[in-house]
Amino acid sequence: MGNQEDNRLWGGRFSESTDAFVQEFTASVDFDRRMYRQDIAGSIAHATMLAEVGVLDDAERDAIIDGLERVRGEIERGEFRWSVALEDVHMNIEARLTELIGGTGKKLHTGRSRNDQVATDLRLWLRERIDLVDGEMRRLLEGLADLAEREAGTIMPGFTHLQSAQPVTLGHHLLAWAEMLCRDRERLADCRGRVNRMPLGSAALAGTTYPINRKRTMELLEFEGLCENSLDAVSDRDFAIEFCALAATCVMHLSRISEELVLWTSARFGFVSLPDRFCTGSSIMPQKKNPDVPELVRGKTGRVNGDLISLLTLMKGQPLAYNKDNQEDKEPLFDAADTLLGCLRAFADMIPALEPDREVMREAAREGFATATDLADYLVRKGVAFRDAHEIVGKAVAHGLETGRDLGEMDLGTLQRFSDQIGADVFDVLTLEGSVSARSHPGGTAPERVREAAASLRSRLAEQ
Repeated sequence: MGNQEDNRLWGGRFSESTDAFVQEFTASVDFDRRMYRQDIAGSIAHATMLAEVGVLDDAERDAIIDGLERVRGEIERGEFRWSVALEDVHMNIEARLTELIGGTGKKLHTGRSRNDQVATDLRLWLRERIDLVDGEMRRLLEGLADLAEREAGTIMPGFTHLQSAQPVTLGHHLLAWAEMLCRDRERLADCRGRVNRMPLGSAALAGTTYPINRKRTMELLEFEGLCENSLDAVSDRDFAIEFCALAATCVMHLSRISEELVLWTSARFGFVSLPDRFCTGSSIMPQKKNPDVPELVRGKTGRVNGDLISLLTLMKGQPLAYNKDNQEDKEPLFDAADTLLGCLRAFADMIPALEPDREVMREAAREGFATATDLADYLVRKGVAFRDAHEIVGKAVAHGLETGRDLGEMDLGTLQRFSDQIGADVFDVLTLEGSVSARSHPGGTAPERVREAAASLRSRLAEQ
């Protein structure tokens, strides 16, 4: 690229050059140049439409499109020289286009402003990112469905307050993770619909006097609809806030899963192990195997929360329409999207590789009187009022704590000391298998229900 005058695309009204520090301080090209493909695609669609309505002739359109393709090639080959003096991705590309094809390049900006141009680029970029995120969500959910089916009969303790509560199956627990992510995926699809509306044609804030055809540009760029009000179109960043909100929710879910994986892989639990490729060691303690991927995902949740707060704070005091403040929208949005995508990719690779220790999980489920509720339900079915059954089982548990025996380890005579309603069939519900199998309603932890739920998840993914 040749030498470029400072601000050559808008400097006619100014009598002195921008201060060098201010020039660098106000420039966005260092981060918004990642939208070059979207910017070029939007310009090609705009030029195509301008030719169709007669603002450009066919030769001018072809020269512009050919020039833009040449610029794209330069960028992708690493030959393009970005200039802070030209502020942003839009002016850098337009200036280079004009160098390549002459004055015709200056006609490209007819009927548009950087205000509607950047809003369009940002929506195109985010739409593409959403599709990448959705692909990783889908891959993670497929991995969870496979693992849940494989571990449908693996018994483990279920927890409340991080205390052993009732026995569940590992497959059931994994599908609880999947439900969180299914809701995230629904939110993502809903967000995409609002992202996929085109602001181009709104110009600076009031529209344009040129005879543009916004619906034609919309079709060329594969938007689903138009932003209906020009003032709102150039100033709206709800779509970015909405994405960051769902990103924060999704990473929060991944953080909850991470916390469980950190606990489960510890020596105190030993429920699962992670392959070495997802862990690191200690520089001083040779025995250590640290679950770095879950820990780092848990840590990254804070930065995505921060990205959301940044955007909310950015927008809260802005009057209509566009303001320079909005230059600050990109870095938090880019960061939230990049972080979410990276976390999902790591999990989609890691989750199918989990290695459960089924015996350790089963032994843990035997501790903590996990079948106490099953005994209470048994007594209710025998005609005992639930509150009375609750008291009876509480006394049995107290005896177990004194003697060091779980309910299922007590003999029939001992159990009958607490209620004469207890018969030999009580041991059908005091076993771990009996406990989980008894919960065979939809959404329950019974192995057959878990297998059905895993199959249902696969069907839902296949339909979407």
